Amino acid sequence: MRKTIIEALLLVLTSACSYAQTQGRRQTTPTKAEQEILDLSRKKWDWMADKNTDSLAVLFDDKSVFVHMGGSWGKAQEVNVIKSGGIHYKKADIHSAGANIIGNTAILLNNITLLAVVGGNEVTNPFIVTEVYIKENNRWKLGSLSFTKVNTPGGPR
Repeated sequence: MRKTIIEALLLVLTSACSYAQTQGRRQTTPTKAEQEILDLSRKKWDWMADKNTDSLAVLFDDKSVFVHMGGSWGKAQEVNVIKSGGIHYKKADIHSAGANIIGNTAILLNNITLLAVVGGNEVTNPFIVTEVYIKENNRWKLGSLSFTKVNTPGGPR
C-alpha cells in the first residue's frame, strides 16, 4: 500500500513538472498571417545585408523609429545609415522568431546573433530584436525596430 502511494505521488509530480515545462514555451504553428510577417521580417534582414535601401524605404513607414545601442532615429536616417555603410548589417543568424498579431498590428521578436560593421569595425552581438508592423491597405509597414543586447546568443526569450 505504501509503495502504491509513493508511486502515485511520483506520477503526479512528474506530470506536474512536465506540464509546467511545456507551458513555459510557446511552440505552436504560426497562423498564415503570423507566417507572412515572419517571412517579411526574414526578407528585411536580407535587404539590410544587401543594402537594398529601395525595398527598405518602401517597407519602413514614414513615421517609423529605430532604436540601436548608440541611439534612436527615424526612417530617413536609418535608410541613409544603411546606404552609406555607417552600419552594414552583414548577417543576422536567427535563432528563433515569433509573432503576435493584435488587430492590424504585429509584434515580432527575433532572437539573433548579428554580424555587422559599425563605424568600420566588424562586431558580433546577440540581440533580441523587437519589430512592430502595422497593416494598412493590405500591406505591412515596419513601424519600429529595436535592438536589445542580451548576454547569451540563442538564449531563452
